[in-house]
Amino acid sequence: MAQDKSLTGVERTFENDEIIVSKTDLKGRMTYVNDVFLKLADYTESECLGEPHSKIRNPDMPRCIFKLLWDTIEDGKEIFAYVVNRSANGDHYWVLAHVTPSRDASGNVVGYHSNRRVPDRQILDNTIIPLYKNLLAEEQKHANAKDGMEAGFKMVVDLLAENNMEYDEFIAGLM
Repeated sequence: MAQDKSLTGVERTFENDEIIVSKTDLKGRMTYVNDVFLKLADYTESECLGEPHSKIRNPDMPRCIFKLLWDTIEDGKEIFAYVVNRSANGDHYWVLAHVTPSRDASGNVVGYHSNRRVPDRQILDNTIIPLYKNLLAEEQKHANAKDGMEAGFKMVVDLLAENNMEYDEFIAGLM
């Protein structure tokens, strides 16, 4: 995947019984982070609250997957997605994220809630990492980042169409 000067190449891991939790407002600014999040991201709570969740975005993560994620949750639906994040010092860590809209008593979406678990290493190595490398390579072919993201997104849509499935079916089939 792409090498960024701020990446160390060191992968952090967490325990199978640990869950990373964060909540954001509608704009993606963090309103809650748990201790597991802080440990892996290598930030303090005060460095996170009010900041965009993209603070932990790893440049090796295809933007088109975030487009898919945001399109889904802004439509009021939940999504499971494999994500590689970046710690403050440039280390990285993989997660299987479950992101859901948070609703008030009237059913209005007021933010988003994400629980992340340890992903299956074989799924990462055999499917997700190769797929994300291809998506990232496609995104990087384009001088305009938005055009690159759209081209990567088209690759995802085409892959799903070729396999006659929806994204959630694709992810569930990996688990």
